[in-house]
Amino acid sequence: MIARLHGILIEKLAPHVIVDVNGVGYEADVPLSTYYQLPALGESVTLWTHLSVREDAHQLFGFHDRDALQVFRILIKISGVGPKLALALLSGMEVDALSQCIAREDVATLTKIPGVGKKTAERLVIELRDKLGKLDSIRVVKKGESPNAMPLLADPATPVEEAESALVALGYKPVEAQRAVKAVAAAHTETSELVRAALKGLLKS
Repeated sequence: MIARLHGILIEKLAPHVIVDVNGVGYEADVPLSTYYQLPALGESVTLWTHLSVREDAHQLFGFHDRDALQVFRILIKISGVGPKLALALLSGMEVDALSQCIAREDVATLTKIPGVGKKTAERLVIELRDKLGKLDSIRVVKKGESPNAMPLLADPATPVEEAESALVALGYKPVEAQRAVKAVAAAHTETSELVRAALKGLLKS
């Protein structure tokens, strides 16, 4: 089991990241809530991870803190919620926001997440109601240096391209993602800001 990665971030294009750990590149899928927390390429990063093992693939999922990891593991145990949908839920809102949504039994907001229908949202409320208030908050290890970093794999995309890609990975159609990012591009320059603002607009629409 791979429980944690600590190394150099050498590629990020939501939802995929690659972290160099002593010369070995680990690819992981991360939710947007974690993507917001990522440092620049070439800097040190720590991810708490879950390894999904299937007959046809081994897939690694990464999270910026243990609460997000724990919630992911709770979500994938719910009937009808696989890793892809769990990642979408944690991309649409932070753990605290999800907890508040569940506490309010806010089915309408949950159904705005791509892939979440009314029945799934109702099931989430029922099964998560007593579980999300019992999580421990653990800070991510501070950034450090690594002497054996692999070279960056590609030139970074522009913030607008990264934001559009992140929304498409979450489940929105390319046209929807482009429109949402374009609507907020004049007010924001950082990828995380663009994604947050665009996603906020999409969830309100």
